[in-house]
Amino acid sequence: MGCLFAIFAGVFPRLGLLIVWIARPKLVDAAFDSWIWPLLGLVFLPFATLIYVILWQTGGLSGWDWFWVGLAALLDIGHWGASVGQQRSRGGTTTVPA
Repeated sequence: MGCLFAIFAGVFPRLGLLIVWIARPKLVDAAFDSWIWPLLGLVFLPFATLIYVILWQTGGLSGWDWFWVGLAALLDIGHWGASVGQQRSRGGTTTVPA
């Protein structure tokens, strides 16, 4: 069952984070002081937020944990960049020459 969730969360990180937040709210509450940070993470950097919550331990993250969170953040930012590039290639944002 854990492997199925890992595959599912890798494909749909927002839904995976939402499932973790609903199924184990204490896990998310332990990782964050307020509800606003996981909500912002859910909207803007869902994969990085999911990895942060999964890797969280008492005392915070250490060493390689930050590497995985950073890698997940790069994947999120790369996804945003790919979306912008795809939109520009379709002619979504054009400028009018002066």
